[in-house]
Amino acid sequence: MQLGGSGLEQRPLAERLRPAVLDQVVGQQHLLGPGKPLRVAFDSGVPHSMILWGPPGVGKTTLARLAATQFGFEFIALSAIFAGVKEIRQAVEQAQLYRSMDKRTILFVDEIHRFNKSQQDGLLPFVESGLLVLIGATTENPSFEVNSALLSRAQVYVLQALTDDDLRLLLARAAESLEPTLVFDESAQNVVLGAADGDARRLLNLVEQLGPAARLAKTTQVGEALVRSVLASTLRRFDKGGEAFYDQISALHKSVRGSNPDAALYWLCRMLDGGADPLYLARRILRMAWEDIGLADPRAIQLANDAAATYERLGSPEGELALAQTVIYLAVAAKSNAGYNAYNQAKAFIKKDKSREVPVHLRNAPTKLMKELGYGEQYRYAHNEAHGYAAGENYWPDGLSAPDWYQPTERGLEGRIAQKMAMLRELDAAAFQASVPPDTPAKG
Repeated sequence: MQLGGSGLEQRPLAERLRPAVLDQVVGQQHLLGPGKPLRVAFDSGVPHSMILWGPPGVGKTTLARLAATQFGFEFIALSAIFAGVKEIRQAVEQAQLYRSMDKRTILFVDEIHRFNKSQQDGLLPFVESGLLVLIGATTENPSFEVNSALLSRAQVYVLQALTDDDLRLLLARAAESLEPTLVFDESAQNVVLGAADGDARRLLNLVEQLGPAARLAKTTQVGEALVRSVLASTLRRFDKGGEAFYDQISALHKSVRGSNPDAALYWLCRMLDGGADPLYLARRILRMAWEDIGLADPRAIQLANDAAATYERLGSPEGELALAQTVIYLAVAAKSNAGYNAYNQAKAFIKKDKSREVPVHLRNAPTKLMKELGYGEQYRYAHNEAHGYAAGENYWPDGLSAPDWYQPTERGLEGRIAQKMAMLRELDAAAFQASVPPDTPAKG
């Protein structure tokens, strides 16, 4: 790409290399390839409102600008971080002025999820009237962050983080645009790509920093050492409150549930590397132990508790080792959600069921009156009976049959629990048979 004169050179590299036509866009071939949705939309010549959803540095702003160029529209850009009602009103007034000149307007709203409901609603009448073609960019799931009324009037396009091949192409373009041209060896390229983490803007900013560093070192050959000397931080793409956060904690939980220790370690370390609060992770790990392992291996619960306590005592980075080893143990432990399911079923039943009286024989009788009323009569003290079990005893309210919510698995300690419960059911059946008079007709 031709860079022009010195005034142009003062612009950031990311701006100088911004594509001027659609074919120069790197990545997003699932949208921009032949016959793909955005390519078809651009080629149709008929603009429509859209929401571009994807991580930072993948071309949302570029596509919005190219849309204006492609359709011959005026372009007004707002940042929802800084813009308010005043700026929206000014944009509308400017669009009305353009319309009086027989020109149409694309309004680009970056970080549109930062607009509150009233600000988003304020755009609706102007989108509906056709005064504005709205292009919103967001890093957050628009189904959560964009009003349904506005969302129904815009097509959502999901953009993806750039692949390593995409980033290598962009790196080559950036290196050639510098004066003098830089040459990156393989290891340097890998470090740059890792630091970019799918973000074109981050890659270009790093290359721009490497230009002066290379000149200072009097070299055009860029190796890993030079890159690392410039690279102050390689924090991954991570939003502590956004969808990436919840996607990654979901991946961690599912890796533990799926008994894959390496994958669980990967997602744990990704989140720690991205700045997640380790104590938050400790709480989620404890939840995993209760929900997905439970009584199949109660040691997992104690280990998760101990890991949280260890982190509280040691802090980072030492305490993170406790979290890592706990995640490994949870991943390889026997799994059971029987207790979790039983609790949810019981909770749901209680919520819809009527209030039932406690059977008289199960009531406590601390006073004389209560004893006279029969409280506690005929209660059988389990410790005084064979196997420490009062076979055939009823602990349910009158008229309520046992629902069998808890169904232990055959895995881990729960396998032994299942065996014991089966034995107790046999004792109950024997007690029932013993209580039936010999001349009682069989049921059925």
